[in-house]
Amino acid sequence: MKPQHTLGTASTSDGGYIVLYERDGAYTIRVNGLELMTSRAHGSEEDLARLVLAKVKRKKPKILVGGLGMGYTLRAVLDVVPESARVMVAEILPAVIAWNRNELAQLAGAPLDDPRVAVVERDVAEIIAAGPSAFDAVLLDVDNGPAAFTVAGNEDLYGPSGLTAIRRCLRPGGVLGVWSADPDKAFARRLARAGFKVSTETVPARRGAKGPKHTIFIAKAP
Repeated sequence: MKPQHTLGTASTSDGGYIVLYERDGAYTIRVNGLELMTSRAHGSEEDLARLVLAKVKRKKPKILVGGLGMGYTLRAVLDVVPESARVMVAEILPAVIAWNRNELAQLAGAPLDDPRVAVVERDVAEIIAAGPSAFDAVLLDVDNGPAAFTVAGNEDLYGPSGLTAIRRCLRPGGVLGVWSADPDKAFARRLARAGFKVSTETVPARRGAKGPKHTIFIAKAP
């Protein structure tokens, strides 16, 4: 087996640590020693963008992506929205942004270089709270889904107050998409109580392959 190389390390806002590794052309990000994502499995992130944006019909849509990861969700967004679209990406960890401009840039075709994209080093919850009726779609690929994994404060984003704020930041008929490692019936109920029409899709972690499945929540605002 080829050796594993550590390409970068950084602290998280709540005192943890995040590390980028490479082995034999595959990249992995771990948080506090636990695997958060790998370049070997990103089909479900692409499905998040595909399923949500199929419901957005505006000619000049404004999209908010929470969580940059390895850039696969952003790339999938750019592949389906028109040239007139504007896409904001909120990433709370500066190291992740830096890695996507350097070590990880080639994985998803350097999506941060696309002129439609604005990346901000900021908690996505702050952007949501500041922008009533600002977006046609919000895609949350934050943490490990509704169960916080990287930053404990992410729990608030998926709670009742966070979901109410997301609904307010969406334009009429806007769509929220949430990536989750696992099904979560309690979260689906919270979405419904927040006024969304909710559906879920189970998708493979690796496109066209057997193995782990992930859940995509699709929540449409009135």
